[in-house]
Amino acid sequence: MYQIIDGKKTAAEIRGEIAAEVAKMKAGGKRVPHLAAILVGNDGGSETYVAHKVRDCEEVGFRSTLLRMPATVTEEELLAKVSELNDDPDLDGLIVQLPLPEHIRESRVIETISPEKDVDGFHPVNVGRMAAGLPSFVSATPAGIMELLKRYNIPLKGAECVVVGRSNIVGRPVSILLSQKGVDATVTVVHSRTRNIAETIRKADIIIAAIGQPGFITADMVKEGAVVVDVGTTRVEAPDTKAGWRLKGDVDFDSVAPRCSWITPVPGGVGPMTRVSLLLNTLKAAGR
Repeated sequence: MYQIIDGKKTAAEIRGEIAAEVAKMKAGGKRVPHLAAILVGNDGGSETYVAHKVRDCEEVGFRSTLLRMPATVTEEELLAKVSELNDDPDLDGLIVQLPLPEHIRESRVIETISPEKDVDGFHPVNVGRMAAGLPSFVSATPAGIMELLKRYNIPLKGAECVVVGRSNIVGRPVSILLSQKGVDATVTVVHSRTRNIAETIRKADIIIAAIGQPGFITADMVKEGAVVVDVGTTRVEAPDTKAGWRLKGDVDFDSVAPRCSWITPVPGGVGPMTRVSLLLNTLKAAGR
């Protein structure tokens, strides 16, 4: 019988730990961590994410600042605002919510954020330090996945891990973290151009599905007793729900779960851990 890796419960525990740490900082007369988010335009998904982040900050006792800019803002205006916040000594962490309007190059914005305040872990300096095994801000989703595997005592040493997807935000960084010394998993990355993809995935002790295709991983791709971590969060039409949509993962949960030893649900698996990792990075930034 499979067991659930409960990201919601784990994230709540970690928020409790962070809140205790912040209370200690306050009691010692220290300034509490301060996270700022820039939201450009009013993309529905981004609005939801940012609202969650603000609420998370309140819950753990962080200060949070939300700066809204219109979708018509120029790239130069946005970069100027980022530079201004880089120089603000009262600010520990800075995120610019993605995606951005088409006329703004995300890479320029990411590279303009100070690596010391880049709590999203997207700056090339942080990515490079992470790849070299040096202290860095690790991007929130890969960090959240690693924390879940650690807290659920999933054996990683020597395990065959298959990462499905090679994005810079999830697939690549998590493959590096899993193969680092001390973690010691054997990692294969598969993607849209991989031959015999099902065959490769079937060999995995641990599958990290981060391809953005709802229901892509089916029961015939999963060996008995595998651990499955589903990173997918695609909105699919669901007329029977109040919202008219529901979140669907990259794993066909109903058919895959019975074959697993452990599996993350969607929602309630990796998502809450992504949010709490952002708080952990901000706490780390304040500690510096």
